[in-house]
Amino acid sequence: MNSVLGFLSHVPWWAWILIIFALIALRDIFQRQHTISRNFPIVGHIRYLLESIGPELRQYLVANNREELPFNRIERGWVYASSKNENNYEGFGTDRDIYSHQHIFVNNAMFPYRITEDHPNTIDKTFLPCAKVMGLHNKRRRPYRPASIINVSAMSYGSLSAKAIESLNKGIKIAGAYQNTGEGGLSPYHKHGGDVVFHFGTGYFGVRSDDGGFSMEKMKKMVDDHPFLRAIEIKLSQGAKPGKGGVLPGEKISEEIAEIRGVEVGKTVLSPPNHNAFKTIPEMVDFIEAIAEETGLPVGIKAAIGKLDQWEELADTMVKTGKGPDFITVDGGEGGTGAAPPSFADHVSLPWVYGFGDLYKLFQRKGLSEQIVFVGSGKLGFPAKAAMAFAMGADCINVAREAMMSIGCIQAQVCHTNRCPSGVATQSKWLQRGIDIPLKSERLGQYFKTFRKELVEITHAAGYEHPCQFTMDDIEVNVDDHNLSKELSNTYQYQKTAVPFGSMQELKNCMHLGGQSENY
Repeated sequence: MNSVLGFLSHVPWWAWILIIFALIALRDIFQRQHTISRNFPIVGHIRYLLESIGPELRQYLVANNREELPFNRIERGWVYASSKNENNYEGFGTDRDIYSHQHIFVNNAMFPYRITEDHPNTIDKTFLPCAKVMGLHNKRRRPYRPASIINVSAMSYGSLSAKAIESLNKGIKIAGAYQNTGEGGLSPYHKHGGDVVFHFGTGYFGVRSDDGGFSMEKMKKMVDDHPFLRAIEIKLSQGAKPGKGGVLPGEKISEEIAEIRGVEVGKTVLSPPNHNAFKTIPEMVDFIEAIAEETGLPVGIKAAIGKLDQWEELADTMVKTGKGPDFITVDGGEGGTGAAPPSFADHVSLPWVYGFGDLYKLFQRKGLSEQIVFVGSGKLGFPAKAAMAFAMGADCINVAREAMMSIGCIQAQVCHTNRCPSGVATQSKWLQRGIDIPLKSERLGQYFKTFRKELVEITHAAGYEHPCQFTMDDIEVNVDDHNLSKELSNTYQYQKTAVPFGSMQELKNCMHLGGQSENY
């Protein structure tokens, strides 16, 4: 034994390297899983290494500033600078190809809207509440006017980390906005002072009965126990994977997540494509009304848009009964998700502008566009895109990935692997340690404030006081040249319904009436 050890101790270091390479080469030659490494032992591994770091190489070294998807470097840079309250301007003129297809033009007025010394936007340049009230038309006991036209979209604890959810909640408190829980239930990390919209899907997490169905008793108790819950949203589908359920693997279900979601520890949970609480449009309307009656809160639905026949049935039912959702969140096919099959993310459901335009026209034709609060969701977290959304009929917008970027997301696109390097979309405690909650919450709050300030400035440049006053003719979408560019009204073939709006001062007065009336 000693002689063997003595021999090994005299083997030079380079020989050990050759031995290791020889073993790898033998393994490569005899394995059958990878053709490249079998045909090119050792060298083939270089190809796999370059492939694995290809996205990072393209992101930082290859792609130009306007080239990447889903968000290019200029867009990400604007969010990062806005969230840090840094200089988010650009010099020497735009580097965007303003003649490109689908480029947005906001038609400015000869004279911008003039604000006085006592105007709310003189006092607070970020003041921009929703012009409509959720639940007012249906006379809900606790109607709600969002204090911000930009809010955090549905992202659950489980999909996002605990520190990310807490940062978002504390951030929306700073910004005076609301946070949507996503379908993972109401967690302790949602309870730090910000307004919350409770969202649930086919898994009924957080309001789940023992048999996996919906529990009205749990819903009522949750709302009674948490006065910061302002509205309830039922998910029918989402843009990245409409019509597809989800699976939460048992190994990911910790005791905390099991308690929050109302499931068993370590047992895989399936979220089916369909709800079992209702199967038809009339049953869904009755379900909405039952929740609203028990909780007093506005109740809405979220969906990606495709076929319109069932939406038409919903509109007809609402006209006939005077009942139905208080708000509709329209998600675009370009929306994000933690994990989705490419076939769904790339091809199922319409992009936001097409889907929203089709749906809004339908509800407008039925005379319902005034009573519903329309929420837009799908890469709308930039002021010019938001101006377009308001011109088409949106009343406020929800942002997800833009909010994630404001708290540190770098678009690594590994959300589905649990290895998010920024700690935002992972349950790894080690990766989460990089998130400084007080700092990140300030950045989310600052991003929202900067967004609102710039949207107000664009609105004033167009001659209006509030974005709800934008019309379809105020925005043009490039088709080829100016002789072929079309106003939104010609592109999507409708005119939005005018939103009842007096002045920003009236909205400010409504927000400061005190007591529960503060929600109006």
